Amino acid sequence: MAVGSQAAKRRLAISRRAEAIVQAEIRAMSVECERVQGVNLAQGVCDTEIPEVVRRAAQECIETGSNTYTRYDGTGDLREAIAAKMRTENGVSCNGETDVVVSAGSTGALYCACLALLNPGDEVVLFEPYYGYHLNTLQAVEAVPRYVTMRPPTWEFSIEQVERAITPRTRAILLNSPGNPSGKVFTRMELEAIADLVIRHDLFVFSDEIYEYFLYDRQVHISPQSLPGMEERTITVSGYSKTFSITGWRIGYSVSDARWARMIGYVNDLIYVCAPAPLQAGVARGIRALPPEFYTSLAAEYKSKRDILCNTLAELGLHPFVPGGAYYVLADVSRVPGDTSKEKAMQILAKTGVATVPGDAFYHGIEGSRQVRFCFAKKQEDLNEACTRLRRLR
Repeated sequence: MAVGSQAAKRRLAISRRAEAIVQAEIRAMSVECERVQGVNLAQGVCDTEIPEVVRRAAQECIETGSNTYTRYDGTGDLREAIAAKMRTENGVSCNGETDVVVSAGSTGALYCACLALLNPGDEVVLFEPYYGYHLNTLQAVEAVPRYVTMRPPTWEFSIEQVERAITPRTRAILLNSPGNPSGKVFTRMELEAIADLVIRHDLFVFSDEIYEYFLYDRQVHISPQSLPGMEERTITVSGYSKTFSITGWRIGYSVSDARWARMIGYVNDLIYVCAPAPLQAGVARGIRALPPEFYTSLAAEYKSKRDILCNTLAELGLHPFVPGGAYYVLADVSRVPGDTSKEKAMQILAKTGVATVPGDAFYHGIEGSRQVRFCFAKKQEDLNEACTRLRRLR
């Protein structure tokens, strides 16, 4: 019995792959926030208004009966809308029939791309502070992260750091610009230097551009795929969850050379079958119908929210690292009691009822121990309430 019992225990266990994956700290802090009925500045839920044209198109699709499976890589209408957008806005030559895969959010698109293109043991260069789901995705496909640490307040790094992180086992570099959690917007000079390394070492680039419309202070978004020599080796990942405030719809996409897109699509079919048909219709209509003014006013609105939050944090001596893009602020909260960033985040929650994310969630070392992340993708009244509560830290 003892031998049989031991054998059963070996069989009835989670996989070795799963052992490396933990619940995202973002989710954990959201749960804690709900428990105390606080204001959640932890998770980027983006609870602002959905554009009416996007809502109406999805509703029309439901009412007219377009509710069955789409093609595994998305509807033709949405793929063509994405391809046209990539050509005109991002400077990327793109064929909607062969190069675009619509998936379950940008997270799903990245997961499918990593499964299709990475082997267990392949190394991927990851800039930190990183988005936790990027790290977990790499671990889920049994890839190995190699870290390049950026330095606040402007999140600088040297190209020598990147070159030192590359080994014979390196297969890709993962970029996120504008970045979560830092708000870092990579410059053309930085991207061209990275592209030179990528071409020289024959690597892929996974480029997460989900926050491309959230730019402040004259920052400019550049897609690595638009740079010379990068078209066939870049997998651009993005979506409209943040831009259209539809994070729960889970509509994202990847754009890549047709050779890679085909297999990414097959993996997408295996895992998700397809993204929801009516919601694809809503996003396609939004891409085609919303004017440039929508995006400029979106950036202006979020810049105002950024400034409100950063000014409040600075007033309280919490030293925000003002972001150039996205809708998060990392702040140095050394003055808040606690030995770790988790203890500091819990102290802020206990004293103010405002949930944040511990900085350690974005680093593999100790660099985040004095930081927490705030999200300002909130309704104005909720952001104002959060700032009022944070003043209890005086």
